[in-house]
Amino acid sequence: KNKVGAALIYPMVMMVVGVIVVAVLMTFVVPRVTQLIKGRGQDLPLPTKVLIASSEFLVSYWLLVLIGILLLSIGFNLFLNSDKGGLAWDRFKLRLPVFGILFKKVALSRFARTFSTLVKSGVPILGAMEIVSDTAGNLVISRIVDGARDSVRNGESLSDPFSKSTVFPPMVVKMMAIGERSGALDALLEKIAEFYEEEVDVAVAGLLTVLEPLLIAFLGVVVGGIVISMYMPLFDLISKLSSH
Repeated sequence: KNKVGAALIYPMVMMVVGVIVVAVLMTFVVPRVTQLIKGRGQDLPLPTKVLIASSEFLVSYWLLVLIGILLLSIGFNLFLNSDKGGLAWDRFKLRLPVFGILFKKVALSRFARTFSTLVKSGVPILGAMEIVSDTAGNLVISRIVDGARDSVRNGESLSDPFSKSTVFPPMVVKMMAIGERSGALDALLEKIAEFYEEEVDVAVAGLLTVLEPLLIAFLGVVVGGIVISMYMPLFDLISKLSSH
């Protein structure tokens, strides 16, 4: 999970810089150009009208916008800290296109690594599963582990409860079953952890390769769209003067 967070620092910094640039354009640059445009009394293209209206709203109600963002952030954090909200959010993350697969691999690698370390250290299976549930980092995984722990306590094999889950791939369940029967559960869990850690590294590298140029293109389109919308009336004015 830390690897994913560290890898996404650069795209996040790019997005923050992009938001700051757009905010500066909308609150300082656009109003000055707006004064020049409105002073000529010409008809404005629709993109320019939308840009001017958005700029005037931000300049007039920037405090309300900040308060709204702050309240949304607080509300979202309260939602995440609730049991139902946290579970819904973790389930949503696992279902996301592209990113969902990455989150799932991170969760599985963390599950297998923690479980392997505890079993290797001699912690009883039920105690190890309780710790794994508390440190899973994903409430969906935690609920599955809790259910599996109850099943194991009632005499079922370790792998059976996990086989009923759509989150744990058949390969992981089979390796857990083999490890349970052979007494090498810790070794096979470690193999699972190593496999998914490598998968996460490859997925993060591929994601960044695609994400960085897409972010640059997106920011270029947004900033370029603002600049073009600002100067469209000036271009029209220049073309009219040159035609005369």
